Amino acid sequence: MAPTGAVAGERGLQSLVWHRLKSSVFDDCRKEEEWKIILLDDFTTKLLSLCCKMTDLLAEGITVVENVYKNREPVPHMKAIYLITPTKKSIDGLINDFMSKSSSKYKAAYVYFTDYCPDNLFNKMKSSCSKAIRRCKEINISFFPYESQVFTLDVPDAFYCCYSPTLEKTSDKDAMMETVAQQIVTLCATLKANPGVRYRSKPLDNASKLGQLVEEKLENYYKNDEESQIKDKNNSLLLIIDRGFDPVSTILHELTFQAMAYDLLPIENDTYKYKADGPSGKEREAILEEEDELWVKIRHKHIADVLEEIPKLLKEVSTKRKATEGKLSLSNLAHLMKKMPHFRKQITKQVVHLNIAEDCMSKFKSNIEKLCKTEQDLALGTDVEGQKVKDSMRVLLPVLLNKNHDKYDKIRAILLYIFSTNGTTQENLDKLIQNVQIESDSDMIKNWQYLGVPIIFSSATQQRKQSRKDRSSEETFQLSRWTPIIKDVMECSPENED
Repeated sequence: MAPTGAVAGERGLQSLVWHRLKSSVFDDCRKEEEWKIILLDDFTTKLLSLCCKMTDLLAEGITVVENVYKNREPVPHMKAIYLITPTKKSIDGLINDFMSKSSSKYKAAYVYFTDYCPDNLFNKMKSSCSKAIRRCKEINISFFPYESQVFTLDVPDAFYCCYSPTLEKTSDKDAMMETVAQQIVTLCATLKANPGVRYRSKPLDNASKLGQLVEEKLENYYKNDEESQIKDKNNSLLLIIDRGFDPVSTILHELTFQAMAYDLLPIENDTYKYKADGPSGKEREAILEEEDELWVKIRHKHIADVLEEIPKLLKEVSTKRKATEGKLSLSNLAHLMKKMPHFRKQITKQVVHLNIAEDCMSKFKSNIEKLCKTEQDLALGTDVEGQKVKDSMRVLLPVLLNKNHDKYDKIRAILLYIFSTNGTTQENLDKLIQNVQIESDSDMIKNWQYLGVPIIFSSATQQRKQSRKDRSSEETFQLSRWTPIIKDVMECSPENED
């Protein structure tokens, strides 16, 4: 998910979260340059790692960072900040540190919850260790600022809870909706936004349910927050859509740099592994993060632009140093870095991203290029010349018959075919599954029905196709002609929203 509108600071949302933590936590309990310990749980550990460094914490008077769940040596002469989620496990960790006055681990506790603390847990904490607590506040930061303009709620069970047919009428789904809505409100509070909420109401009611919950909780938050100056709706807009809103964009092979790399390469936990000195060289690791200025600059550019930009940057550096001659290559750069160690840091990032780009293009040229043409034709219903695709099955068949394409890519192509025809017959679907021999993976196709996407054609469930904004005059790459539907919605004026 990505917040729109003004996101201040060089690192956007991450910077805003850090400034909010500074004012709500560190400035709040600062006194006479006194050093403190900070206790974190799993959520807040990740939160801090995304928006600050240890040097930032040192500047705030924090000398030690500890896990609230683990056993620790007592430091009775120091005060402790507890930045934790309001859960039983985290609160029990706090209570255990102050079981009795004589065995208290710290001099005092300053407690900051990321979100609203339920009454039963608050009362348990109050009855167990209230004398040790100097301050207790809810700071309303219950999301992760994953990138400068991207956040995640980090609720892995939400998808299953909201869409599984077995949980359709259970309290689990309602509880999950409540949790997610509250987390979104903490995002709005951090952005100092009281947005108008718009949501998709059909064919499922997930987005409308969540939208209504967010509206209610936003109203209550700004009504009860004494510090907030925001009481009325401002110019921001919050769009809530469900997973079935635009199935095409989730299936296509995307050719912008970040999306392509994460789709085609084995990148895990934002870590890319590569060999800078050629196939026989030592394996290295690079973390793709906000601190990497080059990554931030090029990650949303098309791969064609990236392949032009990185070599230009490398050539610029090498020309200035007059250290390379002839054709620029990864092996030349590796040799240069060995020859001039002081030069290494300046070109390491460029080498990493050139490796990523070359790895992506290797996969692309071997298989993905042909797939992309078929995918774009199916998604748009027109070919590269703008001629209407008359028979989607004829477009699909070459992909299914090609032995070089794996089952996963064939499933993606079948889904795009079904989306393009707004559903297919049961007989046709069975034939496709049988011919491609994907019986064991057929749920990847069939389960889209639970997201409100027509898979089996039925006159009762047929939806009118969304009208699209005319983009025929816009310049696009031939294999990247599709525009996500959310862009059409975002470019509409709020006054025209239903």
